[in-house]
Amino acid sequence: MTHRVLIVDDEPNIVISLEYLLKKEGFAVHVATDGEAALAMAAELRPDLVLLDVMMPKKSGFEVCEALRANPDLPALKIIMLTAKGRDTEITKGLALGANAYVTKPFSTKDLVAQIKTLLA
Repeated sequence: MTHRVLIVDDEPNIVISLEYLLKKEGFAVHVATDGEAALAMAAELRPDLVLLDVMMPKKSGFEVCEALRANPDLPALKIIMLTAKGRDTEITKGLALGANAYVTKPFSTKDLVAQIKTLLA
């Protein structure tokens, strides 16, 4: 079964590289560029995993994470926060809101793919 991954980021360069990387690994990839679009797409697509930026237009990654966790239709959804905000308080907040992992930019693509595969195994 092909896993569905939703990339939520408003930086085109990050989106392009993540989309290429994940498609190459065999994932079905979808993209949202703001928090509201992310919630709408997640409800429609029911992805297996969301790569979620924190600083985005319309709704922050923290708000999106909290809303995704409150959605009873997405009980098995995995969330990786992917952000330049790497202070301990932000990491703690992301994990407390329900993220399965918190990865700070810049990141190793090899490590990120390994983490995605581990969460989806």
